[in-house]
Amino acid sequence: MKTIFRFFLIIIISGYPTVSCVPDVTTGEIADGGMVVTAHPEASSIGVEVLQKGGNAVDAAVAVEFALAVCYPRAGNIGGGGFVVYRNSNGAVDAIDYREMAPANAHRDMFLDEDGEVIENLSINSHKASGVPGTVAGMAELHGRYGSMPFHTLVEPAIKLALHGFPVTENQASAFNSNRERFLEVNAVPPAFVKDTPWTEGDTLVQTELAHTLQLIAEKGRDGFYKGEVADYIIKEMERGGGIITHDDLENYRPVWRKPVTGKYRDYRVISMSPPSSGGIALLQLLGKVEPYPLSEWGHNTVRTTHLMAEAERRVYADRSEHLGDPDFYPVPVEQLIDRDYLLERMSSFSMDAATPSEDVSPGEIAYRESEETTHYSIVDSERNAVAGTVTLNRSFGNFVVVPGAGFIMNNEMDDFSIKPGYPNMFGLIGGEANAIEPRKRMLSSMTPTILEKDGDLFMVVGTPGGSTIITSVFQTVLNVLEHKMGMQEAVNAPRWHHQWLPDVISAEPDAFKPGVREELEIIGHRFSERLSIGRVDAILVLPDGRLEGGADPRGDDTARGYNVPDPL
Repeated sequence: MKTIFRFFLIIIISGYPTVSCVPDVTTGEIADGGMVVTAHPEASSIGVEVLQKGGNAVDAAVAVEFALAVCYPRAGNIGGGGFVVYRNSNGAVDAIDYREMAPANAHRDMFLDEDGEVIENLSINSHKASGVPGTVAGMAELHGRYGSMPFHTLVEPAIKLALHGFPVTENQASAFNSNRERFLEVNAVPPAFVKDTPWTEGDTLVQTELAHTLQLIAEKGRDGFYKGEVADYIIKEMERGGGIITHDDLENYRPVWRKPVTGKYRDYRVISMSPPSSGGIALLQLLGKVEPYPLSEWGHNTVRTTHLMAEAERRVYADRSEHLGDPDFYPVPVEQLIDRDYLLERMSSFSMDAATPSEDVSPGEIAYRESEETTHYSIVDSERNAVAGTVTLNRSFGNFVVVPGAGFIMNNEMDDFSIKPGYPNMFGLIGGEANAIEPRKRMLSSMTPTILEKDGDLFMVVGTPGGSTIITSVFQTVLNVLEHKMGMQEAVNAPRWHHQWLPDVISAEPDAFKPGVREELEIIGHRFSERLSIGRVDAILVLPDGRLEGGADPRGDDTARGYNVPDPL
């Protein structure tokens, strides 16, 4: 019961709308120059302006990340972390991990009482819930390797946005109002997200303290955040609230360049994030498990298609619970987990006639030789360099701690560790020793920034927020295009559902299935729960004529912005 409760807790706290609200429009933004798709129109506009000024996809990504920290505070951040998968126009790929880290004083039992039992919500609603932020270091490092425009010019649009303000959307006004008391309870000084009267759509949100922090970052790079004035603000707040992040933790934080995980699905090459994200491995496992079956013939969200995908998902999430963690601390068996023979063996117990109870599904045997609130952006420039970036605070608004004087929200990513083996995190995900808390370790993630190629050329850029549903949302969106021949916007709009092994239930948007499908699936043993909208997929598809189609998720304020290359005179 506790597992199910914590899984559905995210539905209550995420602030998502209660229905999918998918519009009739099935064709997204079309452009032949570049495309930026993000969770907020202000960030998308800033990103495409960078491209129009001659910046590349990485330049736009840096500008977008800092803009999202201003205009999408529930998940865009400089107090959290994330991952970026990059592919240049020549096909070379790279990935940077700027995931948050456990402070040096963290230990495996830090969220347990003297009897070894979990202290409810301590890993979510406290200053101790914060890992060492990685976003600023990640952007500085990414820019240093691949950026082309001066770093300070890429931060300046976010500074102006914070200083002069922007009109909040209806969704944002609702989120600020519903979380007002929580912000006041947690913070000694009311943050910018709290005002005396209720927020309404169109009100201007000004964040002068955040503007000052961004100015220091623009002038000093990573040192503007991890040292000096801002670092002092962070530590002062940690000391006030009983957090454990120190000056040394901040100064010693470093992002890590990772080799992306890659694999094949039919004629497509899939490039995704490697551990400590579980997303890339899980996506390749899912695709490998369903590839032998005629999904295109079976159809979208039909009984057979849904049954097969759900059975694949329950096995993948079981593997995730046992075998995935920070590769700098744990020998993650990457190649074995995505090996084709292993995937076929894992599906050997699959039957088209009946669901496999999750209690009968265990993590696969490996011979070892070696939130829900996140946000994603997809960017393609005129040279067809591509960036898939996913960043997070974990829960919506993290732990609600706004650093006084600095104006940004801290994460509560420590909950993404296995705070006790077998105990579920806020998304209901079970973890084991591979993801136990250790000093300076990075917690496991579900973020799945992904790039696809076809015949050696860029084909798709895709990702989403959604905690444990990230992996299955990307999985479904990819199949919508590859198997069900949908365009990008249509694939993003399509109703979604999710299965994660435990709890043993398919959670589905209200319009996920046509009449009769759910009933037939229940007959063969599947159980269902209706839930709020799943994910906020932002993606870009390269069309056959070379133009780009941006798919921005209508479940949020997500927006695609593109530009066309002027015809030569």
